[in-house]
Amino acid sequence: MSKQTAIKLFEEKQVRTLWDEEQEKWYISIVDVVGVLTDSPNARKYWSVLKTRLKAEGSQLTTNCSQLKMQSADGKYYKTDVADTEQLFRLIQSIPSPKAEPFKLWLAQVAAERLDEMQDPELSIDRALEQYMKLGYSENWINQRLKSIEIRKELTDEWKKRGLKEGVQFATLTDIITKAWSDKTTKEYKVFKGLKKENLRDNMTNTELILNMLAEASTKDISAAVNPKDFDESKKVAAQGGNVAKVARQELEAKTGKKVVTAVNAKDALKGLPAHEKHKSPRGDNDSKKK
Repeated sequence: MSKQTAIKLFEEKQVRTLWDEEQEKWYISIVDVVGVLTDSPNARKYWSVLKTRLKAEGSQLTTNCSQLKMQSADGKYYKTDVADTEQLFRLIQSIPSPKAEPFKLWLAQVAAERLDEMQDPELSIDRALEQYMKLGYSENWINQRLKSIEIRKELTDEWKKRGLKEGVQFATLTDIITKAWSDKTTKEYKVFKGLKKENLRDNMTNTELILNMLAEASTKDISAAVNPKDFDESKKVAAQGGNVAKVARQELEAKTGKKVVTAVNAKDALKGLPAHEKHKSPRGDNDSKKK
């Protein structure tokens, strides 16, 4: 099954999704939907109890749900209960929530937008731009972020060409690149910024984004030049690509006397940083949280 991952936002809460190109449908994390509708502090437990009740009532809904690997807050991929939009519409009826109707409208819109984007891929870029602007990101930051998405796609295409697998292998290589240039693994980087489920790149400063792009672009170019034959060789390439950006980071820090990797995240911007700190923020004056 050919799939494309995406994070969607409903009222600024993230909903993990997977697009199945063959079936042309979304598969959506049930736990995330439960969390949105119930505001439960433990959406996973809520879903476990609800699933047991539905089975006891003889509902086929839980039987028909699938499990797919989705990225968790720790950056790793775990099997997660998912449902397509049709199944979710039925599931929502079992969850008393004032958000049920707005969520169903949002769900229908998400499905329709994806079909539109298949006909015109530029729409996905336009919608990403619009979403970031609504969240309060600065225009300069948005330009860097969109470019980083393009570079990341080129890198993952290169990895796929080498026969590497999405999930654990991609995550491992990403960790190696991140560790090489920033001296932190992806998990360490997120902890340093005080993040949980939030996207790390959406909480990077302009400079952090640029160096991360340099690391990934360098990894892709080196890989294309040396043609690594397996995963182990690709790990060496990942370290080399990350080191290119590390040299740039160290030189910049030596010139400015300031650390590039900063603990500032999107939440800090919302609270209002002191004027001398604002250059560190990945967003403009009206920064908002990205899930």
